[in-house]
Amino acid sequence: MNQLIAEIEAPLLKKNLPSLEVGDTVKVFVKIKEGGKERTQGYEGVVIKQRGSGLSKTITVRRVFQGVGIERVFLLHSPRVEKVTIQRKGHVRRAKLYYLRKRSGKATRIREQAQEKTAAQQAQAQSQAPASA
Repeated sequence: MNQLIAEIEAPLLKKNLPSLEVGDTVKVFVKIKEGGKERTQGYEGVVIKQRGSGLSKTITVRRVFQGVGIERVFLLHSPRVEKVTIQRKGHVRRAKLYYLRKRSGKATRIREQAQEKTAAQQAQAQSQAPASA
């Protein structure tokens, strides 16, 4: 990327975004204006596509509502996107999950990524093991 563009974009980039991957189930909190009021609405679904980098990075989130698949594209660094939380980490072997569009029900399930134990969890597991023996 051009150095000048990177310098201009730097203050506009959000710092508190989690590391998102395709296949993750996320909840995106979006600011919505209704009349004179502004409120936050959550949109939960599976990330089926990531695109771009820097300020123009987008994710496409798919959810099924009342039997109809809905996909929505979010500009991650937009001021309308308040925050993004990861509900589940998915394990997939593709960069784009367009095949989910043809599937319904249990066929759309994505395997959950195995959680790595932190040092604190390993120490706790080791301390409990001798006590039960």
